[in-house]
Amino acid sequence: MAAPIKVAAISGSLRKASFNSGLIRSAIELSKTSIHGIEIEFIDISDLPIINTDLENQAGVAYPPTVQSFRQKILQADSILFASPEYNYSISAPLKNAIDWASRAPNVWAGKAAAIVSAGGGFGGGRSQYHLRQVGVFLDLHFINKPEFFLNAFQPPAKFNSDGDLIDEEAKICIKKILLSLQGLTLSLQDKS
Repeated sequence: MAAPIKVAAISGSLRKASFNSGLIRSAIELSKTSIHGIEIEFIDISDLPIINTDLENQAGVAYPPTVQSFRQKILQADSILFASPEYNYSISAPLKNAIDWASRAPNVWAGKAAAIVSAGGGFGGGRSQYHLRQVGVFLDLHFINKPEFFLNAFQPPAKFNSDGDLIDEEAKICIKKILLSLQGLTLSLQDKS
């Protein structure tokens, strides 16, 4: 039996009841109940310091301990699941900060499959996804192309409960399709290496 694909899941929102973090919690639940061969770990980015290269190579270590731990989790993952909220038509500052820390030499994003989900108003975070895809080109991330997942969190009926947990069954079906596509791309990239 093949080892399960390890997915590092990162939410660009630090809010406790974040809808985007709720998407990741839903993905984790789906991976345990209805998708074989995939394990998702939620990676907390709230303790990462703001990127500052003066923090590198201090006290004989390349990176601060929280940064090194984060980089190691990304390095050990087979693929990445981003939950990207849209802040001012772009990706959030916490997510960009995490991306930048993990891109420092050596770039630990390189060669990994990735997928993006987002929830918000209007376009459901879609503009942030397009910016994240642009950043991913330089990082050598390989994003799934389809399906796409943009959830308008404020359009009735309710999509989330008061804790930020996804309650919309159609959205859960879409997340399952995202995970299956990510799993397929990850296996394809592993076969080529």
